[in-house]
Amino acid sequence: MNYTKKLIVAPGSKVRLREFDPAFHGKGAAEQNADEELAAAKARLGELQRKMYGDNQHSLLIVLQGLDAAGKDGVCWHVIGGMDPQGCKVQGFKVPTAAEAAHDFLWRIHQHAPAKGEVAVFNRSHYEDVLVARVHKLVPRKVWERRYDLINEWERLLQVENGTTILKFCLVVSKEEQLRRFAERLDDPHRQWKISDADYKEREFFSDYLDAFDEALERTSTAQAPWFTIPCDHKWFRNLAVANIVAEALEAMDLQYPKPTVNLEQVRREYHSAVGEEKAGGKRKKD
Repeated sequence: MNYTKKLIVAPGSKVRLREFDPAFHGKGAAEQNADEELAAAKARLGELQRKMYGDNQHSLLIVLQGLDAAGKDGVCWHVIGGMDPQGCKVQGFKVPTAAEAAHDFLWRIHQHAPAKGEVAVFNRSHYEDVLVARVHKLVPRKVWERRYDLINEWERLLQVENGTTILKFCLVVSKEEQLRRFAERLDDPHRQWKISDADYKEREFFSDYLDAFDEALERTSTAQAPWFTIPCDHKWFRNLAVANIVAEALEAMDLQYPKPTVNLEQVRREYHSAVGEEKAGGKRKKD
């Protein structure tokens, strides 16, 4: 299955998440094969990311946005976890601190953009400022309305100045599945720490968030920084879809390992000479 073509939000298209099927799991895809397929996809991702780190000419920004319990943390664990942390970082964005709130909304974001050779993953992102800020009326409409263009300009800056590829994933979970996952957290001691007072209160705004996502995707999905709508009712399919889309993007970069900066023949001679001397020294000690 071509996940990219199936799930991408084409620039200029209308988005209606109410009509989107969060339980979609791909024609021909099967859960019983998911673990094996994901393991292969993660191995592919790891190799490509190491090559990008060595190549040091490109960077990749992965944006994860979604309703509560859609699986932003799950993608970080099960997909991004296949990458080498030396060249990959995950940054979460919670409620702005006093210092962050005193600056423009992109100030706290820009300092976490990926450097050349790096992958940066935003677990929530600058899009909070046209989602949460809109739904909860944290700023006037005229303020968040301007932010779509500012976001597009900022993402264009990363691409032009630093060769950054940007992939944005909107993780979509149904209201019924979200409630089921909240119940699982209540019963699981290993996940109870994730329960928030706001979880059930935010469900009152489920429809408002869908409206906010619709407009954000419509106005900021560009050819250079596309959005992908990821069905998340089936965690295995969510992980496979994200992993394959990221791998396709990395492969499109035509990455190359850098050439050696030393004379390999000379290093080989020095290596064999050192091995020979150590063997000779060991033999003399035995004698």
